[in-house]
Amino acid sequence: MSEQRVARLDELEDGHPVLVEVEGIKVALARAGDDVYACADTCTHQGGPLSGGKLVGRKLVCPWHGWSFDARTGACLFPRRGGPVTVYPVRVENGDVFVELG
Repeated sequence: MSEQRVARLDELEDGHPVLVEVEGIKVALARAGDDVYACADTCTHQGGPLSGGKLVGRKLVCPWHGWSFDARTGACLFPRRGGPVTVYPVRVENGDVFVELG
Protein backbone atom coordinates (compact mmCIF):
# COMPACT_ATOMS: atom_id res chain seq x y z
CA MET A 1 0.00 0.00 0.00
CA SER A 2 1.10 3.51 -0.75
CA GLU A 3 0.00 6.70 0.95
CA GLN A 4 0.58 10.17 -0.49
CA ARG A 5 -0.07 13.70 0.75
CA VAL A 6 -2.43 15.32 -1.78
CA ALA A 7 -3.71 18.58 -0.25
CA ARG A 8 -4.19 20.76 2.79
CA LEU A 9 -7.61 20.55 4.43
CA ASP A 10 -8.02 24.33 4.30
CA GLU A 11 -7.52 24.23 0.49
CA LEU A 12 -10.63 22.08 0.02
CA GLU A 13 -14.00 23.79 -0.25
CA ASP A 14 -17.02 21.93 1.14
CA GLY A 15 -19.08 20.30 -1.59
CA HIS A 16 -16.68 21.08 -4.44
CA PRO A 17 -14.54 18.09 -5.47
CA VAL A 18 -11.09 18.59 -6.92
CA LEU A 19 -8.92 16.40 -9.10
CA VAL A 20 -5.68 15.05 -7.61
CA GLU A 21 -3.32 12.44 -8.97
CA VAL A 22 -1.90 9.71 -6.79
CA GLU A 23 0.79 7.65 -8.51
CA GLY A 24 -0.75 8.45 -11.89
CA ILE A 25 -4.30 7.58 -10.81
CA LYS A 26 -6.92 10.34 -11.12
CA VAL A 27 -8.83 10.77 -7.86
CA ALA A 28 -11.81 12.98 -7.02
CA LEU A 29 -11.15 14.47 -3.58
CA ALA A 30 -14.18 15.96 -1.81
CA ARG A 31 -14.71 17.60 1.57
CA ALA A 32 -17.83 17.61 3.75
CA GLY A 33 -17.01 19.50 6.95
CA ASP A 34 -14.07 17.75 8.59
CA ASP A 35 -14.57 14.60 6.49
CA VAL A 36 -12.69 14.09 3.23
CA TYR A 37 -13.49 11.42 0.67
CA ALA A 38 -11.45 10.06 -2.23
CA CYS A 39 -13.01 8.21 -5.17
CA ALA A 40 -11.89 7.21 -8.63
CA ASP A 41 -12.48 10.26 -10.82
CA THR A 42 -14.31 8.39 -13.60
CA CYS A 43 -18.08 7.89 -13.46
CA THR A 44 -19.02 4.29 -14.23
CA HIS A 45 -21.90 5.44 -16.45
CA GLN A 46 -20.12 7.14 -19.35
CA GLY A 47 -16.77 8.21 -17.94
CA GLY A 48 -17.63 11.70 -16.71
CA PRO A 49 -15.13 13.42 -14.38
CA LEU A 50 -16.50 13.16 -10.84
CA SER A 51 -14.08 15.90 -9.76
CA GLY A 52 -16.12 18.27 -11.97
CA GLY A 53 -19.33 17.46 -10.12
CA LYS A 54 -20.47 18.29 -6.62
CA LEU A 55 -20.75 16.66 -3.22
CA VAL A 56 -24.21 16.89 -1.66
CA GLY A 57 -24.02 15.54 1.87
CA ARG A 58 -22.17 12.29 1.25
CA LYS A 59 -23.41 11.92 -2.34
CA LEU A 60 -20.92 12.57 -5.15
CA VAL A 61 -22.79 13.68 -8.30
CA CYS A 62 -21.38 13.36 -11.81
CA PRO A 63 -21.63 16.58 -13.85
CA TRP A 64 -22.50 14.81 -17.13
CA HIS A 65 -25.73 12.94 -16.40
CA GLY A 66 -26.35 13.29 -12.67
CA TRP A 67 -25.42 9.76 -11.67
CA SER A 68 -24.54 9.77 -7.99
CA PHE A 69 -22.35 7.68 -5.73
CA ASP A 70 -21.95 7.25 -1.98
CA ALA A 71 -18.60 8.95 -1.32
CA ARG A 72 -17.97 6.61 1.64
CA THR A 73 -18.58 3.28 -0.12
CA GLY A 74 -18.55 4.04 -3.85
CA ALA A 75 -22.01 2.47 -4.30
CA CYS A 76 -24.10 3.84 -7.14
CA LEU A 77 -27.13 5.63 -5.67
CA PHE A 78 -28.92 6.85 -8.79
CA PRO A 79 -29.81 4.98 -10.78
CA ARG A 80 -29.37 2.05 -8.41
CA ARG A 81 -28.47 -0.31 -11.24
CA GLY A 82 -25.11 1.34 -11.93
CA GLY A 83 -21.71 0.04 -10.98
CA PRO A 84 -19.73 1.41 -8.03
CA VAL A 85 -16.66 3.63 -8.17
CA THR A 86 -13.48 2.76 -6.33
CA VAL A 87 -12.97 4.55 -3.02
CA TYR A 88 -9.64 5.14 -1.29
CA PRO A 89 -8.85 5.57 2.40
CA VAL A 90 -8.20 9.16 3.47
CA ARG A 91 -6.36 10.39 6.53
CA VAL A 92 -6.11 13.98 7.77
CA GLU A 93 -3.21 14.80 10.06
CA ASN A 94 -2.13 18.27 11.15
CA GLY A 95 -4.18 19.77 8.33
CA ASP A 96 -2.56 17.59 5.65
CA VAL A 97 -4.75 15.24 3.59
CA PHE A 98 -3.34 11.83 2.67
CA VAL A 99 -4.82 9.28 0.24
CA GLU A 100 -3.87 5.61 0.34
CA LEU A 101 -3.88 3.36 -2.71
CA GLY A 102 -4.36 -0.34 -2.02
